[in-house]
Amino acid sequence: MGTYHLNTKYKRLLADTTTPVSIYLRLRDVFPNSLLLESSDYHSRENNMSYVCCDPMAGIVLNDKVLETRYPDGSQETVPVDKVNLRSAVSAFCRSFSSEGEGDFRFISNGLFGYFTYDAVTHFEDIELHTPTDPAREIPFLQYHVYRYVIAIDHFRNELYVFEHQYGDREEESGLEKMQYLIQNKDFPEYSFELSGEEGSNRTDEEHKRLVELMKKHIYRGDVFQIVPSRAFSHPFIGDEFNVYRALRSINPSPYLFYFDYGNFKLFGSSPEAQITIKGEEASIFPIAGTFKRTGSLQRDLQVAEELKDDAKESAEHVMLVDLARNDLSRHCDAVEVKSFKEAQFYSHVIHLVSKVTGKLQANSNPFDVVGDTFPAGTLSGAPKHMAMQLIDRYEGQYRGFYSGAIGYMGFNGDFNHAIMIRTFLSKEHVLHYQAGGGIVADSDPESELNEVNNKIAALRKALELAQEIG
Repeated sequence: MGTYHLNTKYKRLLADTTTPVSIYLRLRDVFPNSLLLESSDYHSRENNMSYVCCDPMAGIVLNDKVLETRYPDGSQETVPVDKVNLRSAVSAFCRSFSSEGEGDFRFISNGLFGYFTYDAVTHFEDIELHTPTDPAREIPFLQYHVYRYVIAIDHFRNELYVFEHQYGDREEESGLEKMQYLIQNKDFPEYSFELSGEEGSNRTDEEHKRLVELMKKHIYRGDVFQIVPSRAFSHPFIGDEFNVYRALRSINPSPYLFYFDYGNFKLFGSSPEAQITIKGEEASIFPIAGTFKRTGSLQRDLQVAEELKDDAKESAEHVMLVDLARNDLSRHCDAVEVKSFKEAQFYSHVIHLVSKVTGKLQANSNPFDVVGDTFPAGTLSGAPKHMAMQLIDRYEGQYRGFYSGAIGYMGFNGDFNHAIMIRTFLSKEHVLHYQAGGGIVADSDPESELNEVNNKIAALRKALELAQEIG
């Protein structure tokens, strides 16, 4: 494996009449397996960006048998899964690329885009998971790709950049003019979406409440302080699931909006929570713990947010997860501190309490080691994390797969920004899969915990209904 120097060209266009969704719709039929990342978090200018990526030119994919790596020169490597050191393999793949080209840009112009599932934790931690694979939900544990075209849309300046990456000395014919034509002129067909059949779940309401009671017994015994069991749902459909994404981004705008098309399955969602972000020397985790249902009245919601901050059960859970984030970051960071604590954030159906924990990366830290040592998020597993994962594996009764995994961007320079896959759909074989959980502590009420799951799922169910009116 050598170093692959990618030459970058770009074209700047006005973006005052185009949206990320319309660009994606124009490109997806020409370039299968394209992806879309957006953000509705406009607190800062750096989050005013959306990205469309198409035409993968290299990639790394882990399934249950092998790790397959493909490079821009057409060479490939295949390693049996029992011989894989995932941290070093992904890091080496990432470091094998460098990008050179015109301009100094404020935003992502290249890197790896992809995801890893919850079950990839067996490659990060010394833990075995025994829940059998669910063929209906099974997807590769991890996959990242480098894309020939990355379109960056700057909403603040109403402009977009089309980046084209070429490999090798041979000057390939540029596709920038074709991309400009597609973005500005191509008509796009719209298709309809329709639910079929009934919603399914891996357990009933009563069974979920009994699971909460069972988890509390382990808390009373001192096995864990907090644990996050979840409940899975599914719904068959016909038509175009991109309409569900369009509905979800409208109903439940979030810092992380994404639609990744991998051909035989798609991952898309509207996630409020980062797995971890690494920018330069700073790593940050944003624990979300404490959830109340929106009331429909902003004045009452503000009162509810204050009540949420004072709620003993929610506060205990939140403090525990902030401490866990501090401990996780301390493995690779100095100067770990809580930058903000228990800030209320408002979403379409719920109010969350959010904190920010940061640390300065130690010299020579491998960014993907930091990622591995902070995965999965404590907010999706519990504390202590290792025992919580073992209990989830024993009792949840559902292969998690995509749910509570991470999805996003990894820079060639080690920058990292991934969302946790919550408020997320997996579309596979004309069935949509979705899932939600809640943190259980000693004084959790089973009925309230059932309601919390339903409150989190509410935005997704509403998106399914609205999607049938699009197209």
